[in-house]
Amino acid sequence: MPFEAVDTEATPAAKQELARLGVPAVPAVVAGGRAVHGWNPTALAELVGVSYDGGRALPPAELVRRLDRVLAAAARAMRQVPPEHLEMAHPGRDRPVRQLGFHVFRLSRAFRDAMRERRLPKAWLDEAAPAELADGPAIAAYGERVRLELAAHFAQPGAWDGDVETYYGAQTGHQVLERTTWHAAQHVRQLCALLERMGVAPDHPLTATDYEGLPLPTDVW
Repeated sequence: MPFEAVDTEATPAAKQELARLGVPAVPAVVAGGRAVHGWNPTALAELVGVSYDGGRALPPAELVRRLDRVLAAAARAMRQVPPEHLEMAHPGRDRPVRQLGFHVFRLSRAFRDAMRERRLPKAWLDEAAPAELADGPAIAAYGERVRLELAAHFAQPGAWDGDVETYYGAQTGHQVLERTTWHAAQHVRQLCALLERMGVAPDHPLTATDYEGLPLPTDVW
């Protein structure tokens, strides 16, 4: 089955089709009048009619440990960003380093919010860094607060139990936790790649062990 990448900004009809199918944003794959939003290997395989065995998701307790390590790495990376490079972005991407760092922590905090409210709107993940988080150390400090908030949440019984209505469909808390963990990990990979472009060696970046068992894309971008 052939596929073609389409720039929705340059192709308004494609953007309208995604909206008709209830897809809030790219990336998305559309086939046969159905769509899958974001990186979702299981749903993509079902959409295009191929078999996929991604293995079992890591247990929730292990995902909690991984997520904390991911956020610690993100905080280290943001402390290293030189002020003059806060607005650097990967070619073709519109999220600069400052916003990318904030996004890692906001999407992770969104897990706690989602479990409390039983919903996960995309607007939470689209929030921009507030003006007071003006540099890397400030965003890292925000990230440390998020780590504490999540630690308090995960210390409670039923921290990942039940279902959540997300912007990409109904999910279990375990599924949302897995997606949160690999989503944050993928962006930390990107933060470290950007640091290297700045000529800065990342401080204790994540290792293959940290990524093991997470359904990450092969490419950093």
